Amino acid sequence: MTKKIKIAVDAMGGENSPKKVIDAILENTKKNKDIFFNIFGDENIIKNYISKKLDDNIYKIHHTENKILDTDTPLSAAKKGKDTSMWLTVESVKNKESDIAISAGNTGALFVIAKLNLKMIEKIDKPALSALWPNKKGFNVVLDLGANIECSEKNLLDFSIMGASLYKSLYPNDEAKVALLNIGSEELKGNEVIKNAYQLLNEKKNKDFKFMGYVEGNNIMEGDVNVIVTDGFTGNIALKTAEGTANFIMNEFKKTMTSNILGKISALINISNLKKTKQKFDPRYYNGAILIGLTSPVVKSHGSTDYIGFSNSINVCKKIIEGDLIQKIKNNIN
Repeated sequence: MTKKIKIAVDAMGGENSPKKVIDAILENTKKNKDIFFNIFGDENIIKNYISKKLDDNIYKIHHTENKILDTDTPLSAAKKGKDTSMWLTVESVKNKESDIAISAGNTGALFVIAKLNLKMIEKIDKPALSALWPNKKGFNVVLDLGANIECSEKNLLDFSIMGASLYKSLYPNDEAKVALLNIGSEELKGNEVIKNAYQLLNEKKNKDFKFMGYVEGNNIMEGDVNVIVTDGFTGNIALKTAEGTANFIMNEFKKTMTSNILGKISALINISNLKKTKQKFDPRYYNGAILIGLTSPVVKSHGSTDYIGFSNSINVCKKIIEGDLIQKIKNNIN
């Protein structure tokens, strides 16, 4: 019998929770039969949304009425008490009762609570926030996306190893191709930290990834590289710019297709291709940022996503555990 993956779920974090969280679990169990859910939150509310279709043997509700609010600062969230649904979710991983934690709640609070409960992987100085971005050939792993405003060349080297390990956990049959995000592709471009990181990566021999040099922002989506490394300041700006651009394109496209009769006819004729394009840009299908560098992985689902997006974050959790992410990182850090 296959051992079930145990996922700790903060049921109270994010918009429209716990309904969307429970709906996501119901959606996910249609395909995945090897996950056990430790659900943390107000049992009286959660039970209103649990259908009889959900097998009693695949979940356990851990009752708490206390929760972290989106308006809480990271410091106030940490002081709020150890009986919040978010704290108990992360603590479940710390106590080895769950394999991985997921929340759609307050991002800053989740990172602080994760760092208070979980140790860093030995030889890694800072955790990084990573996420999936679509490209022409599949997906990129991009990090750091805001956990660290300033980074040293050692941090960027660590992020490269962690990002490549994450990519191999999610896509074990593909080669991880690492590149540093920079203002140019020439070796002499960039600041001293970037150039020093380039030298470190160029000299490092690693069987789990191939170093491809620099990548410019306009080439991120080409798919020639699939692990993109930068500091949290630059990464967060790149993320917000990409999200805004994607939303702008899709909204303008929608306007064009519905503004007149010819556009509507064209949309009907091309409905299949339009659905594929929409799905490619739909953030729900690559929802789930991953805080890596700690001894246990923590996944942050977007707070405003719906149950489909949260279900896809659960899929990310499953792949991370099946791909043995933490051990991959430990094997490559030296």
